[in-house]
Amino acid sequence: MRLLTALCLAAAPAAHAWDFTADPICTIWHGTDSAEMVVTYDPARAVPYAISVTLADRTWPDTAPYAIRFDGPRGFVISTDRHVLSDDGAAVIASDTGFENVLKGLEANIVASPLLGNMAVAIPLSDAAPAVAKFRDCTVTGLS
Repeated sequence: MRLLTALCLAAAPAAHAWDFTADPICTIWHGTDSAEMVVTYDPARAVPYAISVTLADRTWPDTAPYAIRFDGPRGFVISTDRHVLSDDGAAVIASDTGFENVLKGLEANIVASPLLGNMAVAIPLSDAAPAVAKFRDCTVTGLS
């Protein structure tokens, strides 16, 4: 019975892994029990890069600035006051014409913590680098 359980677990996909897709637009995402982070690149948009963090069971405060703290060997903080909340307040979205700092933070650190007002949520980055590499390749080739 233990062998059967071990085989089933080995065949199951890794829980909470970073994922990538190029269809219909370049996207990487990661979900935890408390939040989901999604980074997109859509060359058809004037501001092609976006990052959203959607909370599972609460809403973000309507305040500024919005920041993401990257903790790890190359830690840093980025912030903006050009963010929006979803209609229900569960998601905070920031868009820009470039995301090099976001991508560097995701691939080179241990945790990303989106911060808004007095709220923060920790997103583990332990397996983000391969998905970020695929995302970078996708944005270079302009797949959409």
